[in-house]
Amino acid sequence: MPTIPATPAESGPEPLDRLPGRQPAAAELARTAARSAGDLLTPPAPIRLGDVVPAPERVHPDPAADYTLTADAAIRVSPAGREVAEQLAGWLRPATGYPVPVTDAPDADGLLVLTLSEAPLGGAALDAARPAGPVDAARPVDGAAGEGGVGVDGLGDEGYRLDVTGAGVRVTAATAAGLLHGAQTLRQLLPAAIDGAAPVTERWAVPGGTVVDRPRFPYRGAMLDVARHFFPVEDVLRVVDHLARYKLNHLHLHLTDDQGWRIAVDSWPRLSEVGGLTEVGGGPGGFYTQADYRRIVAYAARRHVTVVPEIDLPGHTNAALVAYPDLAPGKVPPPPYTGTEVGFSYVDPADERTYAFVADVVGEVAALTPGPWLHLGGDEAFKVPADTYRAFVERAQTLVAATGKTVVGWHQLAPAGHVDGRVLQWWGTNGDDPETADAVRRGARVILSPGNRVYLDMKYATDTPIGHDWAGLIDVQRAYDWDPGTHLTGVPAEAVLGVEAPLWTESVTTLAEVEFMLFPRLPAVAELGWSPRSTHDWAGFRERLAAHGPRWTAAGITFHPSPDVPWPTPAPTIPTQPTGDTTDAPTH
Repeated sequence: MPTIPATPAESGPEPLDRLPGRQPAAAELARTAARSAGDLLTPPAPIRLGDVVPAPERVHPDPAADYTLTADAAIRVSPAGREVAEQLAGWLRPATGYPVPVTDAPDADGLLVLTLSEAPLGGAALDAARPAGPVDAARPVDGAAGEGGVGVDGLGDEGYRLDVTGAGVRVTAATAAGLLHGAQTLRQLLPAAIDGAAPVTERWAVPGGTVVDRPRFPYRGAMLDVARHFFPVEDVLRVVDHLARYKLNHLHLHLTDDQGWRIAVDSWPRLSEVGGLTEVGGGPGGFYTQADYRRIVAYAARRHVTVVPEIDLPGHTNAALVAYPDLAPGKVPPPPYTGTEVGFSYVDPADERTYAFVADVVGEVAALTPGPWLHLGGDEAFKVPADTYRAFVERAQTLVAATGKTVVGWHQLAPAGHVDGRVLQWWGTNGDDPETADAVRRGARVILSPGNRVYLDMKYATDTPIGHDWAGLIDVQRAYDWDPGTHLTGVPAEAVLGVEAPLWTESVTTLAEVEFMLFPRLPAVAELGWSPRSTHDWAGFRERLAAHGPRWTAAGITFHPSPDVPWPTPAPTIPTQPTGDTTDAPTH
């Protein structure tokens, strides 16, 4: 368990007969008496308040204030948080078998409030789950900056406060995103069986106390390569759920590459109709219609995950050139490609039709994407001369900016001229990168994705049946034990937008294999992005992480049984290595 700054314990709720402004009903008194009697006979909650991944910023346990969810439990929520409440109820109903109704409650001073309680759905439910101690909104959230109570004013767009008393659970936040993060924390504080799909007999106890939490970095994400191997919409939606579970808020979709073009573009229909029909190993490929893509984006948005589409240019374009040979240098149609080599293809940077193509594609994709980002790729264009590459990138960046989106690109974009807001995604393996540092001095921000730390297509160990090792082996501790704020020489912490874990799929062919490569490393990366550095502790993290094995098993999630983590459950089935052409050379 991470070291948590000590603060004075907050007082518990006032007895119901002392709450100002009303007298308790007889039923409330009876319920309180029954709860108090039950507390004397039941053991404490099996999960500690701080046993959460990612580690919360501040935790104030109160072992005398555990709450037990019963069949009478209901959720009251501010109207703007209704969708979050419905998601929480959807997590609770299958394993408990309880109805868990949801109803509206008024906002509290402009804040969103969600209350889970067995009390009747009146004012008593809201008040009973509210700690009686004062909340000092003027005091800082950062434990290093001050002691004492913490308010919600400093929690920003994604922070939350969770209070657990014997009467119920209350989550308070300034936004629906913060409310969802608080609900995800509540989900982890219930027994692991809560993630099952069928009712089980269990004491649904939540440990008492208060959690005050907010993210370290605003951008926390993962990338799924759907170009090397295509994954249907339902698989992508499940990955979205995995991200949201661990408070990751961006899904980067690598939509185009040599092996396949995966997004329909109305103005250039052959991109998907022809370019979408191949994948690594010669499989059938596939593509997302615009309706499919909208479905992914909307599903992610309901879970407060922003989709970041990538159209990789000027290289990694063989599938596009198969569909439209007039975009190729020399106008010679290349054969479809189903291997894993990189760096051989590029669109013709000397032809004006190429820029019409770029403008049309980024314009349509931007119109389908409500989030602020559009990723231009830009890596491994080995056959394009440096000056020509810079000129192409600068023009393409301008075309993206004209759509109203912020340019994101792999760090190879660094030498090109800066455009306002530009973000470089750094995937190197050596933390000394003068070109990226210079781009930061010119105004760029950086997303950290070091290949030898968070490339989740790397093998865990030499005997891992799928994956690569060109960036080294990445076990859970290696994915966890680094600091995004100090990793890149010459790049100050304030220039780091966040962290992202890419999963390239040259050797990954099924959802089970995706999950195997994500878990348990994805939660490690999530903690780097969310938790304050003061909580970073490998020994404590591995203990907290171990408790998630039974959760993943209950949810049917495949994971790698890392020997460095003390799992309490038997090892899961491990996917086998797919046949076909793979390579251990650096690939994007």
